[in-house]
Amino acid sequence: MKLHMRSLLGLSIFIAAFGCKNKNNEAIETTPEVEKIIATQKVTDSIKNNPPKGMVWVPGGKFLQGAVPQDQMAMDHEKPQHAVKVDGFFMDITEVTNAEFSEFIKATGYVTMAEREIDWEDMKKQLPEGTPKPHDSVLQPGSLMFKKTKESLPNLFDFSQWWRWSIGTNWKHPSGPDSNIEGKDNHPVVHVCYEDAQAYCVWAGKRLPTEAEWEFASRGNQQNTTYFWGDDRSVLSQQVNSWEGEFPVNNTLEDGFERTAPVKSYPANNFGLYDMAGNVWEMTSDWYNLNYYNELAATNSIIDNPKGADKAYNPNNPYIQEKIIKGGSFLCSDSYCASYRVSSRMGTSLDSSAEHVGFRTVVTPDMIKK
Repeated sequence: MKLHMRSLLGLSIFIAAFGCKNKNNEAIETTPEVEKIIATQKVTDSIKNNPPKGMVWVPGGKFLQGAVPQDQMAMDHEKPQHAVKVDGFFMDITEVTNAEFSEFIKATGYVTMAEREIDWEDMKKQLPEGTPKPHDSVLQPGSLMFKKTKESLPNLFDFSQWWRWSIGTNWKHPSGPDSNIEGKDNHPVVHVCYEDAQAYCVWAGKRLPTEAEWEFASRGNQQNTTYFWGDDRSVLSQQVNSWEGEFPVNNTLEDGFERTAPVKSYPANNFGLYDMAGNVWEMTSDWYNLNYYNELAATNSIIDNPKGADKAYNPNNPYIQEKIIKGGSFLCSDSYCASYRVSSRMGTSLDSSAEHVGFRTVVTPDMIKK
């Protein structure tokens, strides 16, 4: 049995007005398919105005995913635009904070990837064959830390110029082994990898958003703009925690912060979501596959709730399985990647952690216990 949209609308009005009974107050005979639709509507209507703590309802809808035509900074992997539809869902109002992640650790005793001993046999599977084993003094638990350079760099494609492996750095020690998160409860948790985020989701009864869900939520009602607030670059420092100045030499701190900022330091988008641009990159559940957008666009149809590519594909990192991260971070600048743009995307390996990557979670109505 197929129900057209007009039929569904009529059915909804009839149900609301007459409570599934006819004029003789007799029960209406329905099919299992109709009952399923009715149940879904009732669940959504009853819970969307009572979101889980710290979350907000993001209404579903259709949109064009990918870079808008006027975006002069758009990269090839943000194109072409393709039509997508997502169902409604709840999303964390902010990135998961140190305080929230601490609750998870306290409740479970979980040990993050950056705190675990390094297994060289496992690591070398992600490296070109024949890569020599580093000295044991280097193969110690830690994470990636950003470092400024002393002078301008002619080549911004070599990431190693501003990243260093920091032994003893992890979510509890985000700025090095001698640092801590005291006074940073409301900062986004960082130095966590995909596996860590997944573990948090299982404990919290939530999940990571798909890339399509994340981008739809980030855009809010600004469906055809470069940034979540519109196309005006001049207000960037009032909207986003990013890098102002010459990257990676000098940060002018126009936005007020050198590294991470407390969540809610900048205005929310019109869905009530904070830091959907800048501060820290946010993980999604989608594999990073350079062919995926072209494959979707080639269908010439609206893609319903896309879950991402079936497998990762990045010829630039052929040995690494990568997931998509969105939103940019405090390190993004016009001279480098300008990834505070809504369509920006990047791949990160499953076991990578760094001081500019975090996450937020989503919940769909079917995940909420009734």
